[in-house]
Order: sequence, then structure tokens, then C-alpha cells
Amino acid sequence: MKSTVAPSGQRLVEPLEPQTPLGSNTPERVESPLPAYLAPHAHVSPYISWAVFPSHAFKLLLVPLVLAANWHLLAPYLSPGTPNPFTPIFLLSGRIPDSSDHDPRYAKTLWDAVFVLYYVVFWSFVRQSLAQHLFKPLAKYFRLKKSAKVDRFCEQGYALLYFSFSGAWGYHVMSQLPTFWYRTSAFWTGYPNWDMTPHLKCYYLVQSAYWCQQFIVLVLGLEKPRKDYREFVAHHIVTLWLVGWSYSLNLTFIGNAVFMSMDIPDAFLALPKILNYIHWDQSKIFFYVIFIGVWTYFRHYLNFVILWSVWFEFDLVPESSRYWEWADGVFLPDWMRYQVFIPLFLLQLLNLFWYTFMLRILWRAVKTHTATDERSDDEGDDEDDERKNK
Repeated sequence: MKSTVAPSGQRLVEPLEPQTPLGSNTPERVESPLPAYLAPHAHVSPYISWAVFPSHAFKLLLVPLVLAANWHLLAPYLSPGTPNPFTPIFLLSGRIPDSSDHDPRYAKTLWDAVFVLYYVVFWSFVRQSLAQHLFKPLAKYFRLKKSAKVDRFCEQGYALLYFSFSGAWGYHVMSQLPTFWYRTSAFWTGYPNWDMTPHLKCYYLVQSAYWCQQFIVLVLGLEKPRKDYREFVAHHIVTLWLVGWSYSLNLTFIGNAVFMSMDIPDAFLALPKILNYIHWDQSKIFFYVIFIGVWTYFRHYLNFVILWSVWFEFDLVPESSRYWEWADGVFLPDWMRYQVFIPLFLLQLLNLFWYTFMLRILWRAVKTHTATDERSDDEGDDEDDERKNK
């Protein structure tokens, strides 16, 4: 304690400032710094924080689950027989009442949009959680130090897992359809295919959610842009156009075929990129050659098969379905041939754009035994690290 004398002559006692055991003043308390992987997004708007922070996404995902559980527990006492209003948020809705339990069928409902939104948050949670708990530790294990390269490693790791999963799922769905294996006439002869198997409907909506989430990541700049950023944005726009139109217009058979032709080669693309980041050069070239073959077959040959079918087999649509009527679920008058063909053709042009880069890389690999992406996934890495070190 310290005493002072007031002007009135009265002695005042003032408390001493708190001391640490070493005798210095206690520093002011400050909030703990963010972990390194969250630092670039420290000032993200709370409205989109779920797209960046897995804990925020997890909390959002829990809300309808908790509400549905509470309803399940309380409804038998408060409102017996009333359907749970929260389960359509995360479970399929639209079951056709008279469909068999052995072969259940589903129609489109307005709840589908809510279902897609829920799984947009779900894929954000999965993506960020995998980056934080799986791919960043793997990057550290492989001694990747540049932050941009670590981010690319995480992106491609997620792509490898997602497209392997979606490619296998798409194959399983197609194996239950009359379109297996790219029997294109079945795209049209049974139209409209408005009643879907649960596998097909769930596959379609979950895929829609994935591409919506990827578009959000792209637009918000949550990934570092590549040199082909504009083409990548165009690819996402065309993809969302195709997904929305094909689902709304009961063209899910052809939509499943397009998804398959896109997803499987993307899994084969992610693997050599990962091997490139960890400098497994011989394995990288080996798998890159395999990837070129897979990409050529799926993204070009099968895509041209689909385009040929749209142009030349469109007339197989039954006459009873060749008009536009929402109430009947039919949307294929003659002019719709162009509406289906044009976005698929644009997608093929983008695929050919990337194919030229891939063939250059393959040619360089044959000549020099090295294979580097000309789009430069690590563009600006050195500059970024230099800025951090200053």
C-alpha cells in the first residue's frame, strides 16, 4: 500500500498496482490468437462463418437434429400421429404413398431445396474438418511448409476422397437404372422419369449440395485462384445449370450419366496432383498416364456419346410427352433438344480447354520425365512466403 497527503492534510492510502512474482506489472489480458489454419479468415462475416469454421457448421447441423429428436420424444404425448416436421431437412421427403416397400419411389417436393441447403453446410463441415484433422497433419508428415502448397494438398486430398465416393455411388445408382452402361436410348424412351428410386434422388440432391458448396467456396475466395479461374467459374455455372435443369425437368437418367463421366476422372486427376506435391515423381508420372486414359474415355468419348444421343435420339421421346406442362411433369417439346445440348456442349468445350494443358504435360513428361501443371497450382507461393518472412 502507498500513502499520499491530500490538500486538506488528510492522509490517503492508495493500493499498489498488482505485481507478478517477479515484481513486474501484470500484463493486460488479451484473447488467445487464432490457430494458424484459421488466421486468414479471422474476420469472416458471421453469416458465412459456417463455410470456414467446422465448429460453426457443426452447430448448424445439430439444430434440426435436436429439434427432430425432441419432436420424436414429445409428439406421442402432445400430438400423436403428426409427422415430424424437422426430418425432411436432413432425410428424403416425397415418398409416393402407393409405391411398394420393396421398390419405394420418390417425387420432387419443395423440401428438396431445404435438404440441399442442409447438405451444403454438411459438405463445408466435412471439407474443413478433413483439412484440419487429416490433410494438414499429412502435409506436415510429408514436410510441406509453404502455406499455399499445404492448402492445395488439402484441396486435392478432399477431391480424391469426394470423387472416389461419388464416382462409386454414381456407378451403383446407374447399375439399378435401364441406362447402364450408357445405354443412351433409355434416356428418352421412358420419359418422364419423375418417380425416382431413393438412391437416385439422394444421390442427385447430395451432388447438387456439393456443387453449390464448391461454388460458394469459389465465389467467396476461400481458395486461392488458379490461372484458369474464369474457366473454373464457368465450369461451375454450367454444372449448376445442368443439375438444376435436369432435376427440375425429370431428366435425372441423363444427369446421372453426366455426373459419372465427370466424377470418376476427377478422382484420377487428384491422385497425381497429390503425388506431385509430395515429390513422388515416378509414381506421379505413372498415375498421370493412367489419368489421361481415364479422362479421355469418360470426359470425351462418353460425353460425345451423350451429346450424340441428345441430338440424334431425342426423337425417341414418346409423343405423349413431347410438350411442356408442369402439372403432368413433362417438359420435352422439340425445342428442348437445344436446351439440353447447349450446356453439355459448353461443358465439353471446357473439357477440351483443359485437355490441351494435360496433353502438354504428358508430352513434357515423355520428353523430360517431369510433369508439372501449367496452370501452376503453386503460383505465387514463393512471394507469399517472402512476405510472411519480412
